[in-house]
Amino acid sequence: MKLTALAVAAALAPAALSASAQVAVRAELVHTVSGAVITDGVVIVSGGRIAAVGPAASTPIPAGHEVLEAAVVTPGLVDARTVAGLSGIYNGDDQTHDQDMLERSSPIQPGLRAIDAYNPREPLVEYVRSFGVTTIHVGHAPGELVSGQTMIAKTRGTTVAEAVVKPFFGLAATLSPAAKKGGATSPGTRGKMMAMLREALIAAREYASEHAAHDGEGAPPARDLGKEALAAALAREVPFIVTANRAQDIAGALRLAAEFDLRLWLDMGAEAYTLIDDLRAAGVPVLLHPTMYRAWGDTKNLSFTTAARLADAGIAIAIQTGFESYVPKVRVLLFEAAIAAAHGLGPARALEAITLSPARMLGIADRVGSLEVGKDGDLALFDGDPFEYTTHCIGVVIEGEVVSRQRR
Repeated sequence: MKLTALAVAAALAPAALSASAQVAVRAELVHTVSGAVITDGVVIVSGGRIAAVGPAASTPIPAGHEVLEAAVVTPGLVDARTVAGLSGIYNGDDQTHDQDMLERSSPIQPGLRAIDAYNPREPLVEYVRSFGVTTIHVGHAPGELVSGQTMIAKTRGTTVAEAVVKPFFGLAATLSPAAKKGGATSPGTRGKMMAMLREALIAAREYASEHAAHDGEGAPPARDLGKEALAAALAREVPFIVTANRAQDIAGALRLAAEFDLRLWLDMGAEAYTLIDDLRAAGVPVLLHPTMYRAWGDTKNLSFTTAARLADAGIAIAIQTGFESYVPKVRVLLFEAAIAAAHGLGPARALEAITLSPARMLGIADRVGSLEVGKDGDLALFDGDPFEYTTHCIGVVIEGEVVSRQRR
C-alpha cells in the first residue's frame, strides 16, 4: 500500500487542525492492542474520538474525512516516565534556561509541581512526539530524596492547559546514590536517606491529622505545600514513585511503603529481577528502565531480559525513556521496547508495555492505550514494523489533530 496523503505532505508543517478534525487512517495492519490485529483495516476519528475500527471492506470512511495511509497504525505511545518538557533538548552550563527537571537546593521538596515547570513548546517534546509518543507521565528527575510532583500530559498544544491530562499524578522520590550529598551535607548514607524520608512522612501525617481535627473555631493550622503533597501520598491519593536500582534500595522502598501504607511504584528497577516475589506480593508496578540504559554505577546489573522476567511473573510493567544528563536527554521509546521484545518480551507484549499497560497504570486507559471506539483519537503511523530499525514513524495524530507529518 503506498503512502498517499502523508507522502504528499511530508515536507509541510503540521496543519492547524481543531480537535474535532475528521481523520481516517487506512493501514495494512491495525494494532488495536486490546484485541486482534486487523489486516487491511481502518481507524476513523470524529470529534477527536475514535468512531470506528475495523476491516476496510466493512468500515466505510465518511465523506469529509482526511484519509491517511500507512503500513501499520498503533495507538499513540504512552511514555511511563520522562522529564521531557521540564528538561530541554540542549546540554551544557549555558543552557540552564531549559534545565528545570531537578532543583538541588533541598533534599525533600514535594511541593514542587511539574505543571509549573512544563514547557509544551519545548523542542524535546516535539522530538519524542515525532516517534509516536502522544501521552507522557512527566515530572522532576531522580536525584533528590523527594524531587517533586509528576503530571500526565499530551504531547501537543502551546500552553500547559492544552496539554495537561492530570496536573498532579504522583510524587517522585529517589533511593539511590544519586540522592546522596558530599561532605558533611545530609543525606550522606542510605541510613540517613531512609531516616529523612521517615521523618518527613511522619511530619506530614501529623500535619494532616491537625487539619482534619480543626473544628472551624479559630484560625486553622498554617498551610505547608510540601506536607500537603506528602499527605496525599499517605492517603493513597497519589502513588509514591521511588527511583531505586540496587536490590537493597528496592527493599528499602518496600519497607517504607509497608510502614506508611504507601502506593509504591518502582522507577527504573535495574535489579528488580532479584526481588520478583517481593514485588509481586506487594503489588508494586514497575516503570522499568530503558532497556539500553548504560550499565554502570547502581545500574551495572541491569539486564535486557528484565522486562520479560517481570511480565512472566505477572508484575505490571511499563517501559520508560527516563532521563539522562546528555543530549537528547531522553531515549526513543520504540527502540527501547524493541530491544525488550527481542529479549523475551515479544512484539505484542512490548507494544502493550508502551501503550495499554502504562495507560492502565496511570488510570487513563479509558482514554488512551488502545484503539477502541470512544477513546481519544491518538494514533501513531508507521511505514513498516514499528520495532524494525529501518521503519519510520510517518505521522502522529492526537485527538484527531495531525500533529506530525515528519518521516522520523
